[in-house]
Amino acid sequence: MITAYRSNCNSVEIRDLSQLAEFPEDAVWIDMVEPTREEELYVEKVVGIEVPTRDDMKDIEPSARLYTDDGAVFMTASLLWKTETDVPTLTDVAFILAGNRLITIRYAHPKSFALFIAALHRVPEQWRNGAALLGKLLETITDRTAEILELAVARIDILSTHVFGDRAKKVRKPSNYLELKLRDIAGHQRLVSKVRDSLASLARLMTFFYTIPAVQKDQATKELARTVTRDIQSLTEHASYIAGNITVLLDASLGLINIEQNSIIKIFSIASVVFLPPTLVASIYGMNFEFMPELHWIAGYPVSLGLMAISAIVPFFFFRWKGWL
Repeated sequence: MITAYRSNCNSVEIRDLSQLAEFPEDAVWIDMVEPTREEELYVEKVVGIEVPTRDDMKDIEPSARLYTDDGAVFMTASLLWKTETDVPTLTDVAFILAGNRLITIRYAHPKSFALFIAALHRVPEQWRNGAALLGKLLETITDRTAEILELAVARIDILSTHVFGDRAKKVRKPSNYLELKLRDIAGHQRLVSKVRDSLASLARLMTFFYTIPAVQKDQATKELARTVTRDIQSLTEHASYIAGNITVLLDASLGLINIEQNSIIKIFSIASVVFLPPTLVASIYGMNFEFMPELHWIAGYPVSLGLMAISAIVPFFFFRWKGWL
């Protein structure tokens, strides 16, 4: 699908690819979402440059994501997608500055694009040129990344409360409660890891974007690029801090699991020690030797039971006195 956004903030969906003359000449932004090969050829005829295909974007090397060709600037960044699901991922989005136009090629629907499109009419001055428009779009992407980190922090705080707070209140939980929480921790770790990868990609893009002549000539866009770059640096540091907290929470959860397992093993160990003396008494009097002094003793049976009971009770109360139980 191709959507052209005109300088008057109106959008036009390009459906009839056979009529090139119907393409709006004042289109500042051409947004290509999962374009077909016919749509790619259509845009190439309109803007006069070769646009990268999906295979080109997939096979592109990290060192070749930012380049200039035939007067057009090509930039590719990895953006966050599906962050509200259990499997957040990254999707590659191509940004192309061709003359006064911005061209975006994407095969996913990051929420930052929807937010940016919804707010287009609020800041009409951003329609001066494609570079200014891209600066605002990158600002929206950065703001969305910050929002994702804030939500992650809130969820991690709740998760920490569930792991530690409920246990402090001795709330009864399922036996595999901590194991289930480990999966939640792993999910948050995956999200923060994807955020850091996306921020690294955006940082490289912003460094290249700042050097573009169209940005250097526009003071407002230049200042915006500086601001977005600083925001990305701050978010990268914040993401690293969150990743450290997640690691601490993971280690603490594993420690609690080990403590629970040790407590179980401790109970079995003490139980084996408590029942060891009665077992010894029973083993002695269970021998079938012909000459045993107590073999024909009338009180032998109750005395043996009493010895077994005393030998079990004494260690039990000794462990209680030591605080081991």
